[in-house]
Amino acid sequence: MGVIASKITAKGQTTIPAEVRAKLGLKPGDAVVYRQTKAGVVIRKAGVLDAEFLKLQEHALSDWLSPEADEAFRDL
Repeated sequence: MGVIASKITAKGQTTIPAEVRAKLGLKPGDAVVYRQTKAGVVIRKAGVLDAEFLKLQEHALSDWLSPEADEAFRDL
């Protein structure tokens, strides 16, 4: 595959190049996962478990994402 570059827009968006989309089997509507490593960042197609994990994590942490939680834990 070699080196492939793309630009970041003012909104922080980029186009995943066609060659990378083909290699990862990405289609419109697919999700991707970014994983930080010591060498950089790895991008891969999100699996079913990735999406389910993120939904569960969002639900589990939703109680912490409120003005009430901010107030209760402000001085910790």
